Amino acid sequence: MQIKETANEGLKRAYQITIKAKEIAEKIEAEVKKLAPQVKMPGFRPGKVPANLIKKMHGEQLHAQTLNDVIRDSVDGLMRDKELRPAMQPKIDLGEGYEEGKDAEITVELEVLPTIEAPTVDGLKLERLTVPVSDEAVDDAVKSIAGQNKAYKDAPKTKKAADGDQLIIDFTGRLGDEEFEGGKAEDAPLVIGSGQFIPGFEEQLVGVKTGDEKTITVTFPEDYPAENLKGQEAQFDIKVKQVKVETETKVDDEFAKQLGIDSLDKLKELLRGQLEQQTAGLTRTQMKRQLLDTLAAGHDFDVPEGMVDAEFQQIWAQLQQEASREENPQEALKEIQEERDDYRKIAERRVRLGLLLSEIGQANGVEVTGQEMSMLIQQAAQQYRPEDRDRFIQYVQQEPMAAAQLRAPLYEDKVVDFLFDKAEITDREVTQEELEAAIEAEESAEAKPAAKKKAPAKKKAAAKKDDADKKPAAKKAAAKKDEGEKKPAAKKAPAKKAAAKKDEGEKKPAAKKAPAKKAAAKK
Repeated sequence: MQIKETANEGLKRAYQITIKAKEIAEKIEAEVKKLAPQVKMPGFRPGKVPANLIKKMHGEQLHAQTLNDVIRDSVDGLMRDKELRPAMQPKIDLGEGYEEGKDAEITVELEVLPTIEAPTVDGLKLERLTVPVSDEAVDDAVKSIAGQNKAYKDAPKTKKAADGDQLIIDFTGRLGDEEFEGGKAEDAPLVIGSGQFIPGFEEQLVGVKTGDEKTITVTFPEDYPAENLKGQEAQFDIKVKQVKVETETKVDDEFAKQLGIDSLDKLKELLRGQLEQQTAGLTRTQMKRQLLDTLAAGHDFDVPEGMVDAEFQQIWAQLQQEASREENPQEALKEIQEERDDYRKIAERRVRLGLLLSEIGQANGVEVTGQEMSMLIQQAAQQYRPEDRDRFIQYVQQEPMAAAQLRAPLYEDKVVDFLFDKAEITDREVTQEELEAAIEAEESAEAKPAAKKKAPAKKKAAAKKDDADKKPAAKKAAAKKDEGEKKPAAKKAPAKKAAAKKDEGEKKPAAKKAPAKKAAAKK
């Protein structure tokens, strides 16, 4: 095997590997000898089939497999001999003019990881903004739950139903003279004005009284899930069994017990813990952003273009998906297109921070243990159907890249926690509004890529989700899908706003659908 370097510029490398025809032929002969004892052919005893006949029968397959093995071994040898650390999978090409019996000329192109000076982890200073959970906040949380669990009492039979009143109804839906599947229910609760049923349904029940029977006509929306009902006009025969009016919900031990909690004090204790957990998530987000800003400001090195391309494509695909859901998709796409360079800088920053955190972790012995990795794989496998989980686990165990992607977020969190432990941290109590404002201010500061080459993205390339995801959807767009840090805060594209609204406002409970859907769901 002969190796010739053909390119060496920045992080890019290219090599030409020549594998002699004789070497390939010798490998094939060795494979024939391995295969011979297993070959069966009429007229020959097992293991006595001549080599030339084996080649005639399996020659093409043997040659292809052997050539692949030789190329793989040659590339692995190149990486060892030249001490190369590929940033991504190398591009390997066998010349088009290759024929069996000739030398194989292989070209290998790759980008290598940069050499990063071991970052110092001493002297880090961070401010931790903390939010104490007040009794008032706990009481507000209790009131919110009470508001979501409204109580109703029977109204007088002469009471005409109005917005906010609850009806208990039986209904039967028809398309023409035919009842349709899923369009029938008994003792169904409906709060007028709640938007539980399709447009036009609730409005026509304003003014009904207990015992009334009424037929209404509604039109199913064009985007209704059931194909046979989309855009269809339907009639519903309705019997009003009871009109109920809202009654004050008394917040006491009995109320807590209705929720499955032993007492009101226990409910408040649980709510306090939840609120503390929420504010702790915001605190970590704010402190992590400080940390990453500090690291980004103190380190500037070339990063592999291929890694930046991959990260950018991931960002861009997400933005395009969000833009497509806008009221004016073309305008949204135009806006993000105008900021394409900013997103490219965001991708570059993520990759740089990812490499930097990885270097810090390796230099300081941060590891993801085998047990932790097993738990990650098992958790990820739960996303698949039971019959597919074993295949997924096997795939991750056999594919290093898949395992690395699964491992990356946890590894990042462990490196960040390591740096938090090393940092000098000062605490300052603030209100939740002040904490959220501080996070917004950091986002705005990040929106100026020209300043110290900072891009708006805080997350590194390896990690898919971090503590930034814990930020309320109202405060950052697309938080659940792509960190919400992909776009300069100073100028957010409509796609971002839409994504935020969808996360927090469009995920209505299944109950808030037309009656037909509710009944169909029971099948």
